[in-house]
Amino acid sequence: MNIASRCAGFINKRFDGQLSARCTEPALYAEFIAEGAAIAEHYERREYSQGVRRIMALADKANQYIDTHKPWVLAKQAGQDQAVQEVCSVGLNLFRILITYLQPILPAMAAQAESFLKLPALTWVGIESPLINHTIDHFTPLMTRVEQEKIDAMLEDSKENLAATAATSPAATTPLAADPVAATIQYDDFAKIDLRIARIVKAAHVEGADKLLALTLDIGGETRNVFAGIKSAYTPEQLEGKLTVMVANLAPRKMKFGLSEGMVLAAGPGGKDLFVLHPDAGAQPGMRVK
Repeated sequence: MNIASRCAGFINKRFDGQLSARCTEPALYAEFIAEGAAIAEHYERREYSQGVRRIMALADKANQYIDTHKPWVLAKQAGQDQAVQEVCSVGLNLFRILITYLQPILPAMAAQAESFLKLPALTWVGIESPLINHTIDHFTPLMTRVEQEKIDAMLEDSKENLAATAATSPAATTPLAADPVAATIQYDDFAKIDLRIARIVKAAHVEGADKLLALTLDIGGETRNVFAGIKSAYTPEQLEGKLTVMVANLAPRKMKFGLSEGMVLAAGPGGKDLFVLHPDAGAQPGMRVK
C-alpha cells in the first residue's frame, strides 16, 4: 500500500512529521468510516475476500484523491505549503483507516503501521476521528519486494521435492486445471482485439436483471455503455471512479435492457469470486493495452 509512502515524505521533510491542524476532507473521511460496518460483517461471516475487496476499493479512492490533488506539484509552488500538509495529512488519515481494517488479517503489518503513526494501538473505535496536530515517525516500507532472482532460486531448490511427491499426491485443484488454456491462436488474431484503459464514471443496477450492472466507461474523451455480469461480486459504489480494462472494438450487442458497447475484463469462476481487472497507477483512460 503506497498511500503512506507518497505522503509521509512530505510531512517528515517539510513539516517535521506534524500532521495538519484540521481534516480538510471530512466527507471523504466519513465515507471511509461508514464502510467499517460492512467490512466487519464480512469478517464475521468469514467472507474475507469480500472484506478485502471493499478495503481495496477504498484504497483506490485514497490513491485517486492523492492523484487528483498532486502534492508533489503543490510542493513546487510558492505559498502552497499548507495545502501540501493538508492533502498529505488526509492521505495518512485514510491510510490509518485502511490499515486498521486490514489488522485482523495482517496483524504484523498493522503493528509496523502503529509504530510509524506513533499510536499505541489501531482500533476500529479509535479511527472515528482523524488525527490532527499529530506527529508521525519516518516511514519505512511495510512490505519488502521479493526479487526475481530469489524466486528463481527457491523454485530451483524445490524441484526435487515436487518431483518426489508428484506421483503420490492427488492433483491440485487450480484455476488452470479447472479451466485449461484455450486452443492456440496466431498473433494476427490477437492483434484484432483493441484493449483500452477505461474509467468507470458511473455504475448502476439494471432493473429486472439479476446479474448485470450498467457501467458508463470513459475511454479518454469518449464514453461507452456496457452491461457487465458482475452484480454478484460488486456494488455500484465499489466500482465508480476505478480504472479497468475493456474490449473497445467489440461489436455492440443489443440487449433488452439497452445497447452494450464493449466488455470489461474480469477474472474468476463467477458468483462472488469474480474480480474486475484494474491497471497499475499511472494508466490513463484511452491508453491501449499492449
